[in-house]
Amino acid sequence: MLITDELIAHAAASAPRAETDRRLPPDTAKALIAAGFARHFVPARHGGDQGTFTELTQAVAALGAADPATAWCASLMASLARMAAQLPEAGARALWETGPDTVVVGSLSPFGKAAPDGDGWRVGGRWPYISAVDHADWALLCATVEGGEPRVFAVPRAALTITDTWNSIGMRGTGSHTAAVHDLHSPAGFSFPRAALLTGGGPEDGAPCHTVPLEAVNGLSFAAPLLGAAEGALDQWTRYATTKARAATLRPGAPGPGIAALGQALARSAGETDAARLLLERCAAVADREGADITPAHTTRTLRDTALAVDILTGAVNRLLREGGTAGQSEDQPLQRHWRDINTSATHIALRFDAAADAYARPRLGITATA
Repeated sequence: MLITDELIAHAAASAPRAETDRRLPPDTAKALIAAGFARHFVPARHGGDQGTFTELTQAVAALGAADPATAWCASLMASLARMAAQLPEAGARALWETGPDTVVVGSLSPFGKAAPDGDGWRVGGRWPYISAVDHADWALLCATVEGGEPRVFAVPRAALTITDTWNSIGMRGTGSHTAAVHDLHSPAGFSFPRAALLTGGGPEDGAPCHTVPLEAVNGLSFAAPLLGAAEGALDQWTRYATTKARAATLRPGAPGPGIAALGQALARSAGETDAARLLLERCAAVADREGADITPAHTTRTLRDTALAVDILTGAVNRLLREGGTAGQSEDQPLQRHWRDINTSATHIALRFDAAADAYARPRLGITATA
């Protein structure tokens, strides 16, 4: 199902409450689960849909037009479940033993430490910025093994200590608070090397969605909500500008932007938003088509395109706010909220254009990794 008019209306109506509470309301989280975001990438053998990146991107963007924070959480619910498919069978069975709608959240930043402990590992650490953590059933948390590589551990909700630390000016409704684990024994079968996500492969009977390397789709999961944010801002601004244009026609020379300025802002921002959508849809289509066969060239182009799309979208929304006048910056207007959300999210490390440009350009310019 993923997206319906009812879900879009619910997200728009609940956005002010999410802003105030700095987390998704429980009924909004339940609506996302009922729509199928949590199960979208879950393997079929665990009851999931093992769906496509194209379908998810379109659904997340549609939801983001109503509320970017809700769309961000929906996108990450799906993406973290896709990562959980890397778990050995024992861990996967435990995680999805009650069904495919388990909410998985997490962080791949190696903020934790792990050490061998009998038949498993001893894990501890503190992980900030975990979106929708209040609604989690499980968390995937990355910890560095003493003298070894980072591993990703599946941790049940009962083992998490959640601290209210999310005070950002944008994406407030994501509830990206801090989770901590203290001296936890993680059994064998409940973790995997983080490198497995980077190389892809997934479970033996995995669908194409499980075999795509993380770098080839990671930026897409963060960019899709921002596409929705820009499209929602454009819709809000167009309604405002229609009123302004009528006033300018009736009262030539009155204060405020004229028809020409409004028209240029609309045409350029709408065109840029459409261009960003085309870039992101191509990224999703390539991931769906290629699966495990996706090439490094495809991957670096996707890194480039997702970061570039977010740059374009941010510029388009900034222009709309600049031309929106004082009314568009009112606290009760979605335009300013979408503007805050997209500018906050654009700083995410996965969306940095400088790093993406470097990864794209080096092999094409014959520059070695050590140069």
